[in-house]
Amino acid sequence: MARKPEGELRRGWTTGACATAAAKAAYTALLTGAFPDPVQIILPKGETPSFALTREGRTDSSAFAAIIKDAGDDPDVTHLAVIAVDIAEGPLGSGATFRAGDGVGTVTREGLPVGVGEPAINPIPRKMIGAAISEVADAYGASGDVVVTISVDNGAALAEKTWNPRLGIVGGLSILGTTGVVVPYSCAAWIESIHRGVDVSRAAGDVIIAGCTGKTSEKKTQALLGLPDHAMIDMGDFAGGMLKYLRNHPIDRVVIGGGFAKISKLAEGNLDLHSGRSQVDFTWMADVAHELGASTSIAERIEGANTAAEALSIAGENKIDLAQEIARRAQSVARYTVAGANIDIDVLVYDRSGNLVGRTDV
Repeated sequence: MARKPEGELRRGWTTGACATAAAKAAYTALLTGAFPDPVQIILPKGETPSFALTREGRTDSSAFAAIIKDAGDDPDVTHLAVIAVDIAEGPLGSGATFRAGDGVGTVTREGLPVGVGEPAINPIPRKMIGAAISEVADAYGASGDVVVTISVDNGAALAEKTWNPRLGIVGGLSILGTTGVVVPYSCAAWIESIHRGVDVSRAAGDVIIAGCTGKTSEKKTQALLGLPDHAMIDMGDFAGGMLKYLRNHPIDRVVIGGGFAKISKLAEGNLDLHSGRSQVDFTWMADVAHELGASTSIAERIEGANTAAEALSIAGENKIDLAQEIARRAQSVARYTVAGANIDIDVLVYDRSGNLVGRTDV
């Protein structure tokens, strides 16, 4: 994740909010011949932002408008993406129906908020767009029966940088957002993707999934377990975000894989493993080593280590199986977090070179 800037952060707008504004502008132009620019919309919490158009056009039977997404100070892959909406008249009584244009994905797996074969336009953006269409229809005495086609410039390439391919969304990005607002560094989108990954695995009937802290641990864990891509959950630092969701949406078996430093933080009871929100506690680690038989001098060296890798090296040189104990304690924390759910949890611990140095009964 990108480093968080100092000072007050600027909020941004979701793809769903941008698509809503573009749809409202396009439908207004289809009915009146004129594009409102800027165009104002109403978000679910009552906010009324305005959006400038970057492209517009119309024919006798359709109109389109496009908006450049501003994600504020959030490191969003869709920041500055062009969200375009084409509006055409639909069959009488159809209401607003949705299609995926270039750069917007199509759902191919069960377990997502919209069905298989549907464009990857989530329910809240659909509701927002529908409300904007109804607002315009009421203002100009129209039916509101329209076909809404949403496109994203370069969306297929951008989607490769997201979880969409793993979730079974092919061909482009998703149109997302529950509030219309992007809160910088809230991590809400990441945690939401973890939840959707669990949902897709449950719908596929998977009995085992793996959540890993990074690319190295993910690659090694997937190879070890022989899991398909969709069973690999991009947990990152959000062990709590995954485990708490699993507590109410269980899967038979969950494996957590990660580097020694990250897993040691989980072993101590931290559910957010980000370096800005939890730290490796070398005093605690030295106490663990001492319990495993380390002498006072070795424990003091571990306590004084500059990095977790150094602490692990000291333990290894002195035949102290610290990584194995870290794996066991992390397993205990994870099991406690999902208490009440029938989930078998195991932990894999890797060193900086990607070597498996600690494991529970995987």
